[in-house]
Amino acid sequence: MNAQIHPTAIVDEGAVLGRDCRVWHFVHISAGARIGERCSFGQNVFVGNDVLIGSNVKIQNNVSVYDAVTLEDDVFCGPSMVFTNVFNPRSAVVRKAEYRRTLVRQGATLGANCTVVCGVTIGSHAFVGAGAVVTHDVPDFALVVGVPARHVGWMSRFGERLPLPVTGSATAKCPHSGETYALDGDRVTLLPE
Repeated sequence: MNAQIHPTAIVDEGAVLGRDCRVWHFVHISAGARIGERCSFGQNVFVGNDVLIGSNVKIQNNVSVYDAVTLEDDVFCGPSMVFTNVFNPRSAVVRKAEYRRTLVRQGATLGANCTVVCGVTIGSHAFVGAGAVVTHDVPDFALVVGVPARHVGWMSRFGERLPLPVTGSATAKCPHSGETYALDGDRVTLLPE
């Protein structure tokens, strides 16, 4: 394991970390976690046993990635954002058999202090604004904000807001990369060059 692990971090025996991962102060990675290459875990991050994390994932300070969460490649988890895995928790009721799986697809951004309620899929390159509470699936390239999170626009792969309506038929270019995106109804796709 070619990873940089701070002396205060705990990586349980059995955890798999890809090469060039960085594990900072007071991180705990559980034995069953499977983690790709070039990931970064900020101070006070927890990673559960039934967690799959792709490559080049950045998890900022104070994030707990609980069981039943999958993060694909290039996902960004902002500081203090929250995952859940039980929809209706009670301290006196054991519900481990009722965990709802959460999937965050490639390139998605989860802003600081947002909450992702279990059982949803966050689409590829979607962008969840800071403080939003996600209770439903988020489409690819969608920008969602608020409590509960509502769809207000579209983002490029580069993280730039696209000048497109929420629904309809239109095309737009990313102001940074020049890539062209097409809106068809309530879905956006990246057009081939």
